[in-house]
Amino acid sequence: MQLDVVIFGGGAAGLWLLDELREHGHRVLLLEATALGHGQTIASQGIIHGGLKYTLQGLMNRSAEQIRDMPELWRQSLRDRRRPHLATTRMRSDDCFLWRTENLRSRLGLIGARWGLRITPENVAKHERPDVLRHCPGVVSRLPEPVISPHSFLESLREQHRDAILKIDADKGLRFECDAPGSIRAVQLQHPTNRSSLTLNPRTCVFTAGSGNQNLRQLCGLTETALQLRPLHMVLVRGQLPTLNGHCVDGARTRVTITSDINHAGQTVWQLGGQVAEDGVSLDSGELIEHAGRELQSAVPGLDLSHTSWSTYRVDRAEGVDERGRRPSDPRILSQGNTITVWPTKLALAPQAAAQIRRQLPSPTAAQPLSPNPLSPNPLADWPCPAIAQPPWETQQTWTPWSVHGIGQRSAA
Repeated sequence: MQLDVVIFGGGAAGLWLLDELREHGHRVLLLEATALGHGQTIASQGIIHGGLKYTLQGLMNRSAEQIRDMPELWRQSLRDRRRPHLATTRMRSDDCFLWRTENLRSRLGLIGARWGLRITPENVAKHERPDVLRHCPGVVSRLPEPVISPHSFLESLREQHRDAILKIDADKGLRFECDAPGSIRAVQLQHPTNRSSLTLNPRTCVFTAGSGNQNLRQLCGLTETALQLRPLHMVLVRGQLPTLNGHCVDGARTRVTITSDINHAGQTVWQLGGQVAEDGVSLDSGELIEHAGRELQSAVPGLDLSHTSWSTYRVDRAEGVDERGRRPSDPRILSQGNTITVWPTKLALAPQAAAQIRRQLPSPTAAQPLSPNPLSPNPLADWPCPAIAQPPWETQQTWTPWSVHGIGQRSAA
């Protein structure tokens, strides 16, 4: 098969790029070795950030500059006003809350006006606050940052492009034929079940596989390290909880980020990220749950945790290495031979990464049938489409009742 592009990796970056390239006439296939979104995408909290939390020190850094247009861009897709069409993606919330105990309103208003952010915080009167934030002593603001279900987002794009997404065996069924490091002449695939073979001849290969990019680069002869991993240890809480999506900030740090969803049993589940997840890297699960419980009780005064159970999971954020070895503020894109490697850095920046890659590509070839002989069968007809990764709360096996930790009793004592 002669193709313009082969994409490796079916997370947010790969699927957004697939839609972008097909819309502009490229002949493209996406290959996924596990499940769509497995890893960073399905583990993310689904907040489409607009940059405000990156300017809490009053500094307009590059992270805020790169991300400030993303909420509106995503909203246009979520309303089917631009590609990709994401109207079927389930929204957890149209906006987020932001709160802390000092005078948040004046500080955030100053930041937003000074740096020209698209996201403007709106003060919420006490009688209009959600019940869960009624007892917060400081100002509560609302941010127009949408919160999506990553699982639903993945499902929306899979259903639109099922015919161009293949499940592959990356360990035994993938081989590159290269003319030089990073110059891929052919991609040899074996069917994951019947072991039939398929040869792809792409003009360009794009690696969007997160931490898997490093192995793909090695397979095509690119041995230098271009990846850094920044670990997180996230917390899950399920039970009788209200819906809440937002950030509790303390000075220049995001003390805890909370997002809500419903599990298969109809229970509310909170994901806890932010500084809590950073702190948890050096803690075991039990220690982190106790730490997160104390933070949560401080961030959300009066919250009843007595009928909840807790779990944790670890995830690595795979990012390209910037010039100083720090956290990148924008998508990292490397081009070598006919191979492009991309790390979008954040879920919200997937559209920007896709647009930058498309601009680097040669114009698409004239449309041709998938098979050289129009009378022969479609070579992709019996290839499976990968499943969608399950949210972390659906795969966790160990849950601990809050009463086991006894933090509430100790705090009261």
